[in-house]
Amino acid sequence: MDRNFARALALVLKSEGGWSDNPADPGGATMKGVTLANFRRYVKADATKDDLRHITDAQVATVYRRFYWDAAAGAELPGGVDYAVFDFALNSGPGRAAKYLQAAVGTAQDGRIGPATLKAVGARPPGAVIDDLCDARLAFLRRLPTWPVFGKGWSDRIRSVRSQALLMSALQPAAPLPGTPPLPSALSPKPGSAMPPVSTGGRVSPVERLPFWRALLQILKSIFARSST
Repeated sequence: MDRNFARALALVLKSEGGWSDNPADPGGATMKGVTLANFRRYVKADATKDDLRHITDAQVATVYRRFYWDAAAGAELPGGVDYAVFDFALNSGPGRAAKYLQAAVGTAQDGRIGPATLKAVGARPPGAVIDDLCDARLAFLRRLPTWPVFGKGWSDRIRSVRSQALLMSALQPAAPLPGTPPLPSALSPKPGSAMPPVSTGGRVSPVERLPFWRALLQILKSIFARSST
């Protein structure tokens, strides 16, 4: 949802870092992930590299929202999926990010996230969409001729995006299943409270039967399994 923009932006900026003007990078000079071309397009038409070096936080947010978040329909995607698509859009372009999302959910790959794509995304568990998108993104990057130069950094970035996106998806309110009775007050999670303990000995606790906690446990298990390989 759109409320995730600030968090997604903060995460992206950790990956983008500061000034870069690597001749091997087809994006050219960048500052905090903003290219000189996009800085000129959205902030200052005649900007120089020195202007780009001194870009303000407000200008960074303007470029990221208009050129990447809005272009990738960030406000309309489920939590976690929005961040995964947003980061992909920044790294490889909004059109490519949209097409890979569409391929992951089985819709026409026209590079525009519209009602059909959003409906298909909503029909799948967010964690599955995130995993498929990150796998496809990594496979795409491995095919690029610049992989030997940037491959390690890209791999680390996608690993981090996957973990953070899965956590974000787990924190979204879960819609109750049709016909599901209200939770007993003793089992209802309180704001700011820790996740209740689960049972041992092979038995399934009442908490594990709740859709939200069951999804959260599955996501955390997925993250820890990936980090151990």
